[in-house]
Amino acid sequence: MPLEIVTVPCLSDNYAFIAHDPVTNDTAVIDVPEAGPIQSVLEARGWELGKVFITHHHSDHVGGLEALRTHWSPRVIGAKADAHRLPPLDVEVEEGDEIMIGGEKGRVIDVSGHTMGHVAFHFPGSDAVFTADSLMAMGCGRLFEGDADTMWTSLRKLAALPQDTIVYSGHEYTAANARFAMTVDPENPALARRSGQIEAARAKGDATVPSSLAEEKETNPFLRAGDPAIRSGLGMEDASDAEVFAEIRRRKDNF
Repeated sequence: MPLEIVTVPCLSDNYAFIAHDPVTNDTAVIDVPEAGPIQSVLEARGWELGKVFITHHHSDHVGGLEALRTHWSPRVIGAKADAHRLPPLDVEVEEGDEIMIGGEKGRVIDVSGHTMGHVAFHFPGSDAVFTADSLMAMGCGRLFEGDADTMWTSLRKLAALPQDTIVYSGHEYTAANARFAMTVDPENPALARRSGQIEAARAKGDATVPSSLAEEKETNPFLRAGDPAIRSGLGMEDASDAEVFAEIRRRKDNF
């Protein structure tokens, strides 16, 4: 049976995710921007927290962990490559390692770029990938540590997942990302349609995360570096996909 996944708004624009196996009652949280909203959802549903999965070391993804640890003592899972700057880990993982939430099997994907050591968690039986600040709705994370080649490699891994995968990313940045996307992909009808839907959702205060991988591949310019229209608009018809990605990222940083 697929995981039951709850999106939890945290801080000003972060998301945490609670994943619950209804068969075993095992419950995990993916990233902990702050403890209060997560604890409220867990207590309202009567779920006991057993695991915490951490995607990367930034404070807005780990800031609430110690408070949850005090209340529930969950096992904390994070990247071996990032262990020196993460909160203390119970389990250190690397790309390809198997992870479990109850009876639901997942695997670890190295998605370095935003930070080195950033990981994503893919649960194919639930059509879910938790990407935090690597692949975002209509965007991708800034390259604080990795370079464009590293991030492009990470995004290609995520783009290769099944089309019906749901992308659980870490921030409510979608409206701003859509405005930028229109500057580099203005003739894309799917993008224009999605941009309107995002504006309407945000006007009502609705979340735009999660999103589907299929719609990201249709509308997210950071996954579309090979698209002829984008390449032509940038004057980069003969460039590599990684070079086009780097230019899109540069323009977004200056947007």
